Order: sequence, then structure tokens, then C-alpha cells
Amino acid sequence: MELREEQKRFGAAVHAFSREQYATVAQRDAVTRGGTLSNSPQILAELAKLGWLGVSLPAEYGGGGAGFVDECVFLEESSRGLLPVTGYSTGLTAAQTYLRWGSQEQKGVIVSNLVAGRLEAIALSEPGAGSDLGGVRVRATRDGDAYVIEGQKTWTSAAHVAEHLLVLAREDSGGTKHEGLTLLMVPTDTPGLTIRGIDTMEAHTVNDVFFTDVRVPASAVVGRPLNAWKQLMRGLSVERLIIAAMSLGAARRSLDDVIAYVGQREQFGRSIGSFQAIRHRIADLATDVEFARAFLYDAAGRVDAGQEDALARESAMAKMRCTEIAKNTALEAMQMMGGYGYAREYGMEGQVRKALAPPIYGGTNEIQREIIAKSLL
Repeated sequence: MELREEQKRFGAAVHAFSREQYATVAQRDAVTRGGTLSNSPQILAELAKLGWLGVSLPAEYGGGGAGFVDECVFLEESSRGLLPVTGYSTGLTAAQTYLRWGSQEQKGVIVSNLVAGRLEAIALSEPGAGSDLGGVRVRATRDGDAYVIEGQKTWTSAAHVAEHLLVLAREDSGGTKHEGLTLLMVPTDTPGLTIRGIDTMEAHTVNDVFFTDVRVPASAVVGRPLNAWKQLMRGLSVERLIIAAMSLGAARRSLDDVIAYVGQREQFGRSIGSFQAIRHRIADLATDVEFARAFLYDAAGRVDAGQEDALARESAMAKMRCTEIAKNTALEAMQMMGGYGYAREYGMEGQVRKALAPPIYGGTNEIQREIIAKSLL
């Protein structure tokens, strides 16, 4: 689909903001404690002031009231700009569930937080339950007008900077593994809740979360008790498209940077971008990016047209392909940059590290392929 002029201007504004203020590794280091933070409160505050956060969320709850296409424009360009605000996408994903199933109060809190640059998180995976979320063992026990939560979550993105966790817990073990599950909105400052960062090759992003006699009121339930599986299955298309949009932006940045590099780097008396081996690799990468972009925005347009629930296959395709294109583009760019691809000063090594995780989180790409195959066979 073709973007409207105002959407193009919005994308250009986000791109200009990123390039003018946070283009270099040194500039980003200055607001991320030397690259150790994946979310910069300073940048989030600046984006909130500009009115760019929550652009697609309903105006009645404080959001921007625009469409999902507009949100994809922001996600793509902020990711292309390497802005350290990855927790925003996690909060945006959580917001989809709150908006569909939450109470009026829950919707208002979550949306107003995101618009102001305060983040939210989702606690789904556990040490023994990743792709098979039906195997969750964190318990939520009803105790009068409250729930008591016990157990451990893991790989919880942005938990350490979030105001609340959207927690998937088992309330009843009497039925199938997909029955008896409940979603709860849990403030991260609740007594008994402990968050510990997991050391990875990236800046601090993911966490273990421990629940020890964590008590929340019954009003913390999101949607209906014992109905979490059906609630989670609705709205997954938007989550996958959010990841796809960010990965598309990452791929574009790697392509931007390697094109600039090969045009300037000289060997054997001429720029390496003049050699056919390099030119053809660039051509292949650019073609992948453009095809992915067209597919993603077509799907985003269908979300705005009210077809979200019919996009399971297309959203799985977009998530799978965009994340793999981002990874391949970064790896190919590093190879073409030679030794400088490894140097932190040039930034590509960081882009490679960031590109390795998206094919795993948000539903591994193996799971996405299974979703696609089920729709065809």
C-alpha cells in the first residue's frame, strides 16, 4: 500500500530526529550509560513530548487515535534510527490485550503510561514453558477478594523498567493445559515481586521475575478469569506485526550503513562499492527489504480495515521474514565492512547482536512456520 503524505512526513520527522540527535554510537552511549541500557528515559521523554508515543492507541484513553499503519511508521523509523526505546514495543504489545479485554480503568492506566513514556511489560515465559505457553506453572490462587501469585517467569522483556506486568498464571489445573489460565495486571512495586536481569550479549533487556506471596486485588484480572488462553490468541497478529516493523527498520539501518561504507571505502584504487561482488549483494539485500516493506504495510493496512483476526498467516509470515531479513542484512553488512564491521565505533557489531534475538522472541520462527503450514496443509 502507498502511505499517505502525512504518514510519509511523520516517518521523515522520526528519521530526522534520530539522525540529528542520536546517529552515532557516542551519542547513544551518552544516554544509555555507555550502551548498557536498552531504554533511555531521556529519549522516551523527548518522544512523549513530541506526541509520537501511543500514536495508534485510542484517543478516548489518551492515545494519538491514528491507525496501525502510523504505528508501523514510527516503529520502523525509530528502529532504523537505533533509538534505545525497545521497551515501548513491549508495552505496545501489552496494550493490545488490555484494550481488547481490560477494564476501563486498566485501559486508561496503560495507555496514559505509554503516551507519557512510562513502560509496560508482559510476563509469559517460564523456565519450563517457552513456545508451549500452555505449560505455565506460576500459580494464581483466589483468596477472598484477592489473588496470591507464586512462581517464576523468565525472559521477561522490560520488566525492570515497567510500571506493571501482564502476568499469565494458572488458576485451575482441572482441565486441559489451555484451560484454567488467568491474566493479571501486577504493579512491579508489589511486595514479594523480585526482578533480576539476565546477562545477554545485548544491553539489559530481559529478566527473571520471582513471585513470592504476591497479592493483588481481584480487580487485577484482565478480562475473565480462567479465559486467558482465548484472550491471548486474539490479537497476536498485531504483536507479530509490531516485531516485524521493528525488524524492518533494523534491516534498513544496516543497509543504509553498509551502502555508505562501501561507497567510501577504497581498495585497489577504487571504492569497494564498484566491485560486482559487492554491488550484487547490496542489490539482493535492498530487494529483500523492499519486498518485506510492501508486505508488512499491506498487512498493517488490513488491520486498520478491521481484518486483524483474519491475519494469522500473514502476520506470521511478516514476523518470520522481517526478522530473518534483519539478521541476514546485518551479517552481510558486517562481512562487507570487513574488520570495521567488528569495531564498536562503526556500530554494525551492535546491529548484528540486536538482530539475533527477534527470530526467537514473540514466538520463534519455527512456530511461525508451523502457523503458516497449518493454514496451507
